Amino acid sequence: MNKLTKPEEQIMHYLWKLKKAFLKDIVEQFPDPKPAYTTISTVVRVLVKKKFIDYKTYGKTREYYPLITKKKYFSEYMNDMIFSFFNGSSGKFASYFTQNEDLNLSELEEIKELIESKIQHLKNKNE
Repeated sequence: MNKLTKPEEQIMHYLWKLKKAFLKDIVEQFPDPKPAYTTISTVVRVLVKKKFIDYKTYGKTREYYPLITKKKYFSEYMNDMIFSFFNGSSGKFASYFTQNEDLNLSELEEIKELIESKIQHLKNKNE
């Protein structure tokens, strides 16, 4: 999977939110001061070329829509990160959170609850 640059990712977030949009709709999503219309247009063309988005043509205007869901992109992004930084080990990835001193007790308990819930779901599924 191709990686997205920060500007590409920002536009994808807007398109995931809007589901489909004309270029002017995407530009309107940006906070002030808004980037130049031509800058957004260039990034959108790159996203089309990378096959992250496609469009329908209405006369001279194009309506853009995502070809990949946010969930699928995030899943592939995380899998690439786990492979690159944790030698493909989900366990090493999870242990990173236990060593991260920025997490407080309630955040660690929330992660623990999520893991326990997933374990219970898998146990129920296998019974």
